[in-house]
Amino acid sequence: MHIKVGDKVKVLTGFDKDVEAQVLQVNRQTNKVVVEGVNEVRKHVRRSQKNPQGGQLHKEMPMAISNVQLVCTSCGKSTRTGARFLDDGSKERYCKKCKTGLGQLSPAKEKYAKKS
Repeated sequence: MHIKVGDKVKVLTGFDKDVEAQVLQVNRQTNKVVVEGVNEVRKHVRRSQKNPQGGQLHKEMPMAISNVQLVCTSCGKSTRTGARFLDDGSKERYCKKCKTGLGQLSPAKEKYAKKS
């Protein structure tokens, strides 16, 4: 999966198109993400001890992961990501536009390390 919690993403489709915000949750089973301030719905809540006022709550709902694109931290553009092995055998994500690393995906494994 190319998107993690805490990444900055750009919304590609829907009512909130072209909004850049942070990822709050990633559900890998359903391939959905919850993005901060995007895809908000109003939920009507009855009065209770937890909600003495009642009324409407604004809540972010999950959206398909295919509708968002990662924003690179170094070049600031929305981009596709790739995965590559480093010299020590660890795997990392990288920006396809500027080729900078975006964080580690898996720890170093000896069989993927470059021999010199």
